[in-house]
Amino acid sequence: MQSKDHWEKVYSTKAEDEVSWFQEHAELSLKLIQGSGVQPSASIIDVGGGASTLVDGLCANGYRSLTVLDLSGAALAKAKARLGERGASVNWLEANVIEAGFPMHRYDVWHDRAVFHFLNTPEERQAYVQAVLRAVKPGGIVIVATFAEDGPARCSGLPVQRYSGDELHAEFGEPFLLLGHEVESHYTPGGNEQKFVYCSCRKMA
Repeated sequence: MQSKDHWEKVYSTKAEDEVSWFQEHAELSLKLIQGSGVQPSASIIDVGGGASTLVDGLCANGYRSLTVLDLSGAALAKAKARLGERGASVNWLEANVIEAGFPMHRYDVWHDRAVFHFLNTPEERQAYVQAVLRAVKPGGIVIVATFAEDGPARCSGLPVQRYSGDELHAEFGEPFLLLGHEVESHYTPGGNEQKFVYCSCRKMA
């Protein structure tokens, strides 16, 4: 897992819409969460959410129990400032996802766009999956997005892992029932295309 200092520097020196992963609207993530059928009262965590606009979309659509986790306090501060009073009820959690020590069966939905692909060792990936198993309720929804097979090999100057939908699901294994996966073409603020794969699962126990 990359250092906290790296991400603090990124978010302290660049505007929200200057980073390559910026989305004005997190349309696919929001669609997948809404399509899962969870109620507005569902407990939802956005892992690596940082300055992402997904929390804006969730708030606007009436979701009321939201947590945004990020390694970078600077990233979370940007999202808090943008949301203003709308973010007062959001739980902002500054932590490393594989060290956070989540409460048992806390969340109905776990969403991660582009944290998992930074985990470059089997040990880190196993620790992440164990965190999901602990944190997500039985029957809960897990949505994880990474760079696709033909996506970039590096992001923010750091190496990443690339996956097909089946490969990504295989990292999580039998406790997670595959609901579907799809590829998204993301265009960076500089106009470059990046392919992401989104994998949606149901945690069975």
